[in-house]
Amino acid sequence: MPQSQDEMSFWDHLEELRWTLFRCILALLIFTVGGFASMRYLFDHVIMAPCSSDFITYQWMCRMAINLPFFPDFCDDTFRITVVQIKLATQFFTHMSSSFWLAVVLTFPYLMYEIWKFVRPALYDHEKKSVRWVFFFGTIMFFAGCVVGYFVVFPMTLRFLATYDLSEAITPQVSLESYMDNFLMLIFIMGVVFEMPLVSWLLSQVGMINRSFFRKYRRYAIVGLLIAAAVITPSGDPFTLSVVFLPLYGLYELSAFFVREAPRKTDDDDEA
Repeated sequence: MPQSQDEMSFWDHLEELRWTLFRCILALLIFTVGGFASMRYLFDHVIMAPCSSDFITYQWMCRMAINLPFFPDFCDDTFRITVVQIKLATQFFTHMSSSFWLAVVLTFPYLMYEIWKFVRPALYDHEKKSVRWVFFFGTIMFFAGCVVGYFVVFPMTLRFLATYDLSEAITPQVSLESYMDNFLMLIFIMGVVFEMPLVSWLLSQVGMINRSFFRKYRRYAIVGLLIAAAVITPSGDPFTLSVVFLPLYGLYELSAFFVREAPRKTDDDDEA
C-alpha cells in the first residue's frame, strides 16, 4: 500500500520537492564546474576526435573494408576537418554550454534517482519494484544510445557531410557552432531514441498500446525507420544506412517485447 497522503501535508510535499530540486541543481553545478575545468582535455581527445582519420571508428571501418568489399572506404589517412571560430565569443560560450551538457549526461542516473525518491511514497509495493527497474533500464538505454551516437552515427554523418564536394571552388571548413550543434544533437537524439522501449512500456501500462499495435504497423514502421536512418546519415551507401537502421529496428522489436499482449475477448464481450 502507498503511504497515506495524510502523513505529509501539501506544504510538506512542496518542501520535499524544493529539496529534490536543490540537490539536482547542486549536482549539475558541481559537475558543470568539473566539466569546465577538464573541458580542454575533453575537447582535444573526445569531442574533436572524429575530425581526424585516426578516430577509432574510422580505423575499425578501414580494417573491415579490407576483408569486405561492400564496406565504404574509411582508409584515407589524409582525412581531417578544420574547425574554425567565426564569432569572437564562440569558444567561450561553447566551453560553458559543453560543460553543462556534459554535467547533464554524467548526472543523469542521479537525477533519475532523485525523481524516483520523490514519487516512491505515492506508489504501491508492486509499482515500486516495476518503476525501480524502469529507471535503471532507462538509464542504461540512454547511455547506450549516446555511445551509438558518438561512435557510429555522428562520425559517419560528419565524414559524409564534410567530404561532400559541390564545387572545387569551395574550401571545406566547419564552424565551431555548426560542429557542436550537430555533435550534441545527434548524440542526444540517439540517447532519447534508445528510450523507445521504456516509453512503450509506460504507454502499455496505462492501456494506450499493446503488442498487436506493433504487429499491425510493423511494415509502416520499417519504412519510417528507413527514412529516419536516411535523414540521420545522408550518405548513399547501403552499409551506412543499415548501421543506423538495424539498431532502430531492434529498438522497435524490443519495444514490442516489453508491452502487454492485447486483452483476450471473453464470451460476455462477444455477446455484447
